Amino acid sequence: MALFTRKSANPEIEIRGGKISIAGDWYHLMLRAPWWADLLAIAAGFLMVNVLFALAYSVVGGIAGVREGSFGDLFFFSVQTMATIGYGSMYPRTTAAHALTTGEALVGILVIAVSTGIVFSKFSVLRARVRFATSAVIAPMNGVPTLMLRVGHERSSRVIDAMIRVGLTRTERTSEGVMMYRMYDLKLERERAPALSRSWTILHTITPESPLYRATPASAVTDELELVVSLTGTDETSGQTLHAGRTYDVEKELRWGHRYTDMVSPRPNGGFLVEMDKFDAVTPTEPTEAFPFPQIV
Repeated sequence: MALFTRKSANPEIEIRGGKISIAGDWYHLMLRAPWWADLLAIAAGFLMVNVLFALAYSVVGGIAGVREGSFGDLFFFSVQTMATIGYGSMYPRTTAAHALTTGEALVGILVIAVSTGIVFSKFSVLRARVRFATSAVIAPMNGVPTLMLRVGHERSSRVIDAMIRVGLTRTERTSEGVMMYRMYDLKLERERAPALSRSWTILHTITPESPLYRATPASAVTDELELVVSLTGTDETSGQTLHAGRTYDVEKELRWGHRYTDMVSPRPNGGFLVEMDKFDAVTPTEPTEAFPFPQIV
């Protein structure tokens, strides 16, 4: 298994001896987490801080209007203080209680500032909705075997100045007998699109200069071939740069002797129909002299 970008966020790679710093990377962890996890973490942090201050108030005392021995009253007083609500039924009356209330007010400012920053960052970060076909295909095109990858944008807006990169990784053994993973850049017929909308088919012709030249389904398994696809561009609506990527395991996700099914068809009124439900569909092709491989389903 190649040690490169995988489709999953948690690749099956065991790391030993690496430095782990969850505390130092908590901000990025919060940005990567789903919304429900962030909201749960913020709510849990808010409640925990108020519980700690309620315990501190129970030790210090000096809060007027609190029922004797009522931890709940102290907790809600802490909530009112941190949220700057101040109903007036409970208030500090000693110097120690005033000092602790001042400290909680400062902590409350920091908690609200951090929570607001995280929520704003989550809203402002652009999530790319770039779609990659579930399988890559190889089929003859104009008599030449061609690797094809279909990519599209799921939003109604476009990706301006989209640039695509495709890399091929495979295992190789050096003359010294050392096994290593090598990455090769695949030359594409077109690396840039002025505007990416619903569909774009990326083409790489398999010529003698191609790392895929003379590759077969059997050799792809032996060499552990993997395709790494990355796309960058500018979102038309927000003007932000977006990034997307996909990895194809050639053994499982490359269809030899297939091409992508046509998605676009003309309409009687002169327009075109784009059938997104055919985005992942493939169609078998007939073997040719240049591409004699059988269709692998």
